[in-house]
Formats: sequence, structure tokens, C-alpha cells
Amino acid sequence: MKKRVLIILAMVLISAGAGRAFWLHDRKADTKALQALHGNVDIRQVSLAFENSGRIVKLAVQEGDRVHSGQVLGFLDTRTLEIQAEQATARFDAQQQLVRQLHAGARPQEIAQAKARLAAVQAQAEQAREDLFRLNGIAADTNGRGVSRQALDQAIGNDRVAQAKVAEQQESLNLLQLGARDEERNAAEAQLRAIEADLDLIRHRIAQCELRAPVDAVVRARLLEPGDMAFPQKAVYTLALANPKWVRVYADETDLGRIKPGMKASVHTDSWPDQPVSGKVGYISSVAEFTPKAVQTEALRTSLVYEVRVMVDDPDNRLRLGQPATVRLDTGDDGVEQ
Repeated sequence: MKKRVLIILAMVLISAGAGRAFWLHDRKADTKALQALHGNVDIRQVSLAFENSGRIVKLAVQEGDRVHSGQVLGFLDTRTLEIQAEQATARFDAQQQLVRQLHAGARPQEIAQAKARLAAVQAQAEQAREDLFRLNGIAADTNGRGVSRQALDQAIGNDRVAQAKVAEQQESLNLLQLGARDEERNAAEAQLRAIEADLDLIRHRIAQCELRAPVDAVVRARLLEPGDMAFPQKAVYTLALANPKWVRVYADETDLGRIKPGMKASVHTDSWPDQPVSGKVGYISSVAEFTPKAVQTEALRTSLVYEVRVMVDDPDNRLRLGQPATVRLDTGDDGVEQ
């Protein structure tokens, strides 16, 4: 009986030792190969709309097309804006000519004409003055009887008119030689800048009638068609951003301590089971959350987990946005890229 108890006790001790050895071996292996993490290829999208209101005349891409940054995706009708641009251009040209004229001053021919007109009225003034002197002399010699009072008054009036014309023409010549005032030039230049700003605004609005892709992306939805009215508040396309691409997975608290930013990872999908996509851990959330319903593992959906974002290098575009994926992390030597 005593011998049987000793045998049983020995067997229990052997089993316990074997179990502990197996547990330690399994734990050591587990540190080398972390449990798979489940999630989806993240979907990030842009709602793209025209900056102007107007009627759509052309849309250049369809759903599923890949587009590149700066590529033109659609056009609005620009006929009204083009007419406004022509009108503003004509006003700009006219005002520009006026500014040049004010800066250049009078032409030599205009000054020569003004001098000629001044010389003509000066000659008339000299003649009027000589006629007045002659009549005054006759009146003095004849004691007022050789010239009528009316003729003398007429000569005096002619002299005054002639002198006034000389002064007027002299002032006109002076103004031509001085040129425009600074205030006139400044006002004309300000008006020119205002017209130029109006023209630039119209051209900018014409440019806004082209809808361009802001980044490289895939057209996920085409929401309007040619002939529809477009508004800044109304999206024309929904673009799915494909670069950078990452997989959003979720880890429980027991695994969190072994996951580090920069850790190498492989992303597996049902579409390419034997061709994983390489990546690395880029972000680890500091706040726990319930696993989103989109994760394809029912056991995890009611658990508190931490979001882990795995950046992937997918030049062949194997990973589709929203696609379920399984991520396995390389924990050997911490698995962190240097």
C-alpha cells in the first residue's frame, strides 16, 4: 500500500514537471510568434465637388478608375465667364493706354500746335493794340472830332479780347509742357489695378470650372452626370485614397506589451493566401475600445481592444480598400526595423 502511494506521488510530480516544461516551451514559442490580429484595409475617402456653381458639360472618369493628383476629372460650362473676361480685358487695355498717356505727357506735335496757336493770338493781340494806339492818336490830334466814340470803344474791346486769348493759349501751352498731375496719374493707376484684379478673379473662376483630383486615388462613386447643376456643397465624385495604405487591426491587452511601433508585419488575405504583403506597425492607440463590427472574428467583437495601424507597402495593389485581412507580427529580436 505504501509502495503504491509512492508510485502515484512520483507520477503526479513527473506529470507536473512535464506540464510546466511544456507550458514554458509554449510560452517561449508564443513570444516568437504573436497571435494573429484581425482587421480591415482602412477606407479613407474624399468627397470632391466643384468650387463654382454651374452646369456640368463633361465628366472624364468612371467608377473604379484610378486617378492621379492634378488630373482633370470634369468641366463646367464657362461661356458666361469667358464673355466677362473679354469685357474686363477690353477695359484693362483702355485704362492701360490712359495710364501710359498720362505718364508720357503731351506729344511734341501737340506742343508745336499749342505754340502755333499762341503765336497766332499774339499776332492778333499786337494788331489790336496797334489799332487802338492809332485811333487814340487820331482822337488826340483832332480833339476827339476825327474818331467816333463808338469806334474807339470797339478798338478798346478788341484789344482786351486779344490779350485774354493770349493768356488762355499761354496757359494751355504751360499745362501741356507740365503734363498730368501726380493725383491724376495715381488715380488712373489705381483704376487699372482694380480692373486687373477683376480680370484675375474671372480667370480664377474659369480655372475653378475644372475639377481636379487632389491626390492619387480610386474613384469610388460618381454622383452626378453631364447636364446636372453642380454646387460647391454637392459632391460629384467620392475618391478612395490608396496611398499611404494601412491595415487597421485590433489587439487585446495581453498582446499589447509585445507590439511596438516599427515592428515588421505580414498581411494575409483570402485573395492572396500564399503571397503576404509586407508592412510595419505605424501607430498603437492609447485608448481601449470595443472591437468594431466589421472585424471578421465574432469572439473579439465584445472585447475591449486597442487599435493598431499597420502601414503596408503594396505597389501591386493587392489589398483592396475595406478588405478583411489578418496581420502576423514578427517578434523575433522585437521585430523592429532599425
